Amino acid sequence: MLRLKELLFPSIADVAVLSVNVSIAMVRVDAYCTTDGATCPVCGAWSNRVHGSYLRFPADVPSAGRSVVLQLRVRRFICQNASCVRRTFVEQLTGLTRRYGQRTERLRSALAAVGLALAGRAGARLASVLGMPISRSTVLRLVDALPEPDVPAPRVVGADEYATRKGRHYGTVLVDIETRRPVDLLPDREAPTLAAWLAQRPGVEVVCRDRAPFFAEGAAAGAPQAVQVADRWHLWHNLSEAAERTVAQHRRCLRVLVPEAPEPEPEQAPAEEASGSPWPTGHRFADRTRSTHAAVHALLKAGHSRRAIQRQLHMTSRTVKRYADAAKPEDLFTGQWQTRPSVLDEYKTYLDDRWSEGCTNAWKLWEEIVPLGYKGSYQRVRAYLHQKRTSPRPVTARPPSPRAVAGWILRRPETLSETDQLHLKTVRAHCPELDTLTRHVRSFATMLTERQGERLPDWLDAVRQDDLPSLHTLAAGIDRDRDAVIAGLTLPWNSGPVEGHVNRIKMLKRQMFGRAGFALLRKPVLLAP
Repeated sequence: MLRLKELLFPSIADVAVLSVNVSIAMVRVDAYCTTDGATCPVCGAWSNRVHGSYLRFPADVPSAGRSVVLQLRVRRFICQNASCVRRTFVEQLTGLTRRYGQRTERLRSALAAVGLALAGRAGARLASVLGMPISRSTVLRLVDALPEPDVPAPRVVGADEYATRKGRHYGTVLVDIETRRPVDLLPDREAPTLAAWLAQRPGVEVVCRDRAPFFAEGAAAGAPQAVQVADRWHLWHNLSEAAERTVAQHRRCLRVLVPEAPEPEPEQAPAEEASGSPWPTGHRFADRTRSTHAAVHALLKAGHSRRAIQRQLHMTSRTVKRYADAAKPEDLFTGQWQTRPSVLDEYKTYLDDRWSEGCTNAWKLWEEIVPLGYKGSYQRVRAYLHQKRTSPRPVTARPPSPRAVAGWILRRPETLSETDQLHLKTVRAHCPELDTLTRHVRSFATMLTERQGERLPDWLDAVRQDDLPSLHTLAAGIDRDRDAVIAGLTLPWNSGPVEGHVNRIKMLKRQMFGRAGFALLRKPVLLAP
């Protein structure tokens, strides 16, 4: 039995195995505690006075796919401290059982590790396959019952936001940039909360963050001694958005890349149109009018009266009179295809120009022509654009989108294809504003990749001297956070590890299917291996 005890409980000394019963689906281990006494959990007094004993059946980790259940005999002792509020207590085997526990400590640890990795539903499915059947709610309760993690005091900390409910409620994740491990989660993204956390850890020397104002204020208030570092990826992302807006504002210059289409040869008009007929042959209304006109005049030539024609053709007297008085069918078309003036006529040129620029949103175009004096309805504008959208148009080359041109400007010149390089060179030669934008973007890229943050003030001054409103807005935002941006363009630290943990938090939220409150979400984030 000694060898069996060492095999089943290698790390527990005070337990003896009496027998092992193996069935097809279960292994039952009969064991008992071998100590002389136990310590009272309330007062700590030692006692060896046995009050009684009973059997406990905690579940243990499975063996070869079979469930393992312990038949453990435990004793109840009488507390010998007269002043203790507990009269009796039950012995617990350290590392094996706990009070009211239905599972051994090693089974709880295994299930908690599964819960940290896979959360509720997925964790319960995997545990059942491994021979540890459990419900998804119990998995989450075991994770929630884990002890609070120790929060270290990092030297370089990264801060970023994560959404507990996207668009409504956000929290803050803090990561040790040197070890790339999360150190804490905060329930909100307010500046006072971050400031209080940093104030408790005076050893923080560097704070990596994006350019959000609440992180800047919280870092300045909680760790005034720390250097704030603006993340380089966010800086480049902001520059790319400004570049795309600038290209969109000069989209007319992109037409230089579209080859001029040859003028279509004039088509010969049909005989009816040349003679002044507004309806061509083959139009069902025109053909029906012509056939009816011919029938009426044939009966008149045959000597029939108009009343007789009315009875034969099942027509009213007014209709017969109208056909009889018309010398030719084209006289009946008068006024039917005459276009009436519309309140939209004087604005169609503007709408056509904006349509060719790529704006096809009817509501936006209606909002643009109202200040110009348009008094009509939105439905009229929508109908006109719908007609343009559905009418057959000749297949012509379209200029590249502003995003594509911005991509040419933002990418490294040596990575562009020869065609893209030629197109960008043509655009820059045709549009001075886009040429200036390209020079500013490439100058900033050099600062970012070669860590030349000391050149930032000169770059801001150069941007302000050019007529590029989107870059002016970016420059104003950078100027308000100049010290952090210069540090971000100079120091090697960045918020890359923080972004990875934000994505991991999103995965954990989806795994817990809406049950991940702040307290429960904090455990898998900080305790995961």
